[in-house]
Amino acid sequence: MKSVVITGASTGIGWATAKLLLDRGFRVFGSVRRQADADRLKNEFGANFTPLLFDVTDEAAVLAAAREVRSALNGETLAGLVNNAGIAVAGPVLELAADEFRRQMDVNVIGPIIATQAFGPLLGSDPSLKGPKGRIVMISSVAGKNGNPLMSAYSMSKHAVEGLSESLRREMMLFGIDVIIVAPGPVKTPIWGKADEVDISGYQNSPYFAALGKIRKFMMHLGEIGLPPEKIAERIFEALTSASPKVRYQITPDPMRHLMTALLPKRTVDNIIAKRLGLVPRP
Repeated sequence: MKSVVITGASTGIGWATAKLLLDRGFRVFGSVRRQADADRLKNEFGANFTPLLFDVTDEAAVLAAAREVRSALNGETLAGLVNNAGIAVAGPVLELAADEFRRQMDVNVIGPIIATQAFGPLLGSDPSLKGPKGRIVMISSVAGKNGNPLMSAYSMSKHAVEGLSESLRREMMLFGIDVIIVAPGPVKTPIWGKADEVDISGYQNSPYFAALGKIRKFMMHLGEIGLPPEKIAERIFEALTSASPKVRYQITPDPMRHLMTALLPKRTVDNIIAKRLGLVPRP
């Protein structure tokens, strides 16, 4: 039985991926941050699911979980690591606290680095393990190629994930371990659904206040019209199992809009976004 580790398995893409892989005969180790989620997932998923209790920014806890997985593998390799855990921080660059940028990078970039260092040897870089080499799937975003205003911290983190993945893929060729990016557009997950809980009252006197209100409504809208996480799980399954996987899978509910954004001159896209959000100089 093939085994896969998924970070951030309690909801959204992580939960959907765990379910799909379990349904297709995998054993899944899924990370959660709370014991209540560990108990819930164990109930929902059954015997072939093992919860791992850690925050991706806690290196000691991630390393302890890797030792637990190594013991369970009993000398065999891990088939896959899905670096999925992530958060989205909103706010303008001029006013968002530096600590918020650090928190965004710690979870979305340093977290995958910690997980990759901990579980990477189990994918086959450790020559003492037997079995086929595993793969790393990095969950990026369409924001990994575009920068949205007032979402600079999130866009920055996903750009970093793209660069990290590109370099890592070439490094891991030494061991025959592939690295594949899955870059979704809007997805119906709690990361966007909780946008209504984002407190923007601290920006009440900011020139960005009105635009922040619009971007929050837009995020809530994305949570409603986005792709179901099961669609992303299918791409992750393909990345883990295809004989010839792509380097990068981008999946969005409106591919034509993203194509037009990519083809239009940057200044044109800037002006369209600025008008929609009211980010234009006042007369």
